[in-house]
Amino acid sequence: MPFNLDNTISQLQHGRIMVVGDVAIDEMTYGGTARLSREAPVLILNHHHTDILLGAAGNAAHNIAKLGAKRTVLIAVTGQDYHCSLLHEAMERDGVDTVGLIADPDRPTTTKTRISGMVNQSITQQIVRIDRESREPLPSALENKLLDQMTRIAKDGCDAILLSDYALGVVSESVIDHCRALAKQHQLFWVVDSQQDLGLFAGADVVTPNLPEAEQTVGFEIQTQEALLQAGEWILNKSKVKNALITRSSDGMMLFESVSAETSAMQYTDIPVFNRSDVFDVTGAGDTVVGSLTLALATGASLLEAAVLGNVAASIVVRRFGAATTTPAEIRQTLSELPEALMQQITTHQLISSPQVS
Repeated sequence: MPFNLDNTISQLQHGRIMVVGDVAIDEMTYGGTARLSREAPVLILNHHHTDILLGAAGNAAHNIAKLGAKRTVLIAVTGQDYHCSLLHEAMERDGVDTVGLIADPDRPTTTKTRISGMVNQSITQQIVRIDRESREPLPSALENKLLDQMTRIAKDGCDAILLSDYALGVVSESVIDHCRALAKQHQLFWVVDSQQDLGLFAGADVVTPNLPEAEQTVGFEIQTQEALLQAGEWILNKSKVKNALITRSSDGMMLFESVSAETSAMQYTDIPVFNRSDVFDVTGAGDTVVGSLTLALATGASLLEAAVLGNVAASIVVRRFGAATTTPAEIRQTLSELPEALMQQITTHQLISSPQVS
C-alpha cells in the first residue's frame, strides 16, 4: 500500500488528542409536510425525529474518536442550558471526553437547529435554520479556567493539540499563545484549523486553510497554479508556520512543507481529489481532514501520509448527508478500491524560487 498507510491506520488507536476551540451541536429535526397552517402562510411539520450531532470543534473531536484514538478530550465553553445537557450526552455517546468543558451561564450553548421536511416521499429539504450562539470574547476569569484545563490535560498526557477555531469567541491571543507554549513544553504536535489570519499561529506544525481562507491570509485571489504556489510560500515564510495544507474542494489538496528553516527552502505535493462524483454534502469535511491528519501525525505518520489519510477520509464523508465520520475499516476498504494511477498522481516538487502570479 502506498505511503505505508496500512501501518499508519493501525497506529491511530494509540493517539491522545486535545481539541481546543468552539464547540457546537447540530440539532437536526425531520418531519413530513402536507398542508399549510390556518394561522399563517407557513408549513405544518409533522415531526418524525430529531438527531443531535456534534458540530464545529466537536465534529473534529468526533472524527478523531471514531478513528479509534486512545483518548479525545475537548476543551471548550458551553452555556448552562438545555442544549448543554444534549451536548454532554452526544459527547459521551461519541466517545469524546467531557472533562474539559467549562460552563458559562451568560452565553448559550452554540446550537444550529435545522428543520427539514419531506412531501409524499420526495427529497428531504431544509426549511429553516435557527442559530443560538455568542461571538463575544470570553471574560478573563473564564479564559483562565480554559487555560488551566489545557495545562492539566497536557500534563496528564497527550500527543497533539488541535486548535479548531470557528470565530465564536474561544480562540483568543492568550489561547493561541498557550497552545504554542504547551506544544513546545511537552513536545506536542500543534495543528491549526482557523478562519483567522494565519499569521497569528506562528510556530504551528500545520495549518489547514481552505482556498478562501488562504486567499484571505495572503490578500490575493488564487486562480492559477502560480498563484497557489506563491500563496503556499507566503503562508510559510510570512506566517512563520512550519507546514500548510491548502484544501481545494474538487481540486484536491496542496501540501507545502518546510525543508530548511535556515534557507526558507520548501517543497510542495499535489494531492488529487479521491472522490469527484459521489459528493452529496461537504458539511464538516474540513473537520474530517484536520482530525484525521492530527491523529495520524500524533501516532508517527509522516506529514504526507497524514495528509493523504485525511484526503481519503474526506472522500468518504462527503458521500453522506450532514457532519459525518468514518472508521479505519472504511478507510482501508476505500484505499483498496482506489486506482493505482490515482495514487501515482501524488507527486512532490521542490519550490526553488518565488513564482510570479499571472
